[in-house]
Amino acid sequence: MTEVVDSDELLRRMQRARASARQEERTWRARSETLRSTDPEAARDAGVRTLAYETVIAVLDEILTPGRHTGHP
Repeated sequence: MTEVVDSDELLRRMQRARASARQEERTWRARSETLRSTDPEAARDAGVRTLAYETVIAVLDEILTPGRHTGHP
């Protein structure tokens, strides 16, 4: 069965998703920096994950505050 969600709840869910993506991005960025000298392969993987979360954040930012975010980070 599909749950019906009103626009306010949808907005709250997207804001939580953005906050979660920001936290994950920070975590993976820190991991990448920590591993850079000891495990370049793992650092590269963490860097790719960081970029993925940056992309998710950019999309959610544009959805939640359209037009405010121009250009690339």
